[in-house]
Amino acid sequence: MTAPRIDALDRRILQELQEDATTPLEEIAKRVGSSKTPVWNRIRKMRASGVIEKQVAIVSPESVGLGACFFVLVRTSQHNAGWLSDFVGAVNRHPEIQAAHRLAGDIDYVLQVRVEDAKAFDTFYRRLIDDVDIFNVTSLMSMEEIKNETALSLPSEE
Repeated sequence: MTAPRIDALDRRILQELQEDATTPLEEIAKRVGSSKTPVWNRIRKMRASGVIEKQVAIVSPESVGLGACFFVLVRTSQHNAGWLSDFVGAVNRHPEIQAAHRLAGDIDYVLQVRVEDAKAFDTFYRRLIDDVDIFNVTSLMSMEEIKNETALSLPSEE
């Protein structure tokens, strides 16, 4: 599947929306040097084509009691469709998992987990290993979040 084509104006609109999706349409149009109707049409088109997946509120984890962030490195000895299906199911059943990636290299998967504290992480960990057979797990606790951007750095038009 080819990526939808976006031009320089679309990129400027996306930059504005990534900064603050609640910005009034009139203000976005002014900032990108266009009028309201073409900007609205472009936003609708980018939503329909999947360029804009969704718009959300970004909640401060600490303000809701989820101050502990762990990275879980998973190695498996099973590389078959059944195990993968079980693993994906387990990942999707655990709301503490914010992100999951399949990796190239010595580690097969990395999970980003947000919980209240180390005790809550231990509870999560025990549930995870009950759900799916994992060969090796290494858990790393983040001591400090230095950077966590949600906005993509959009490549310039080629």
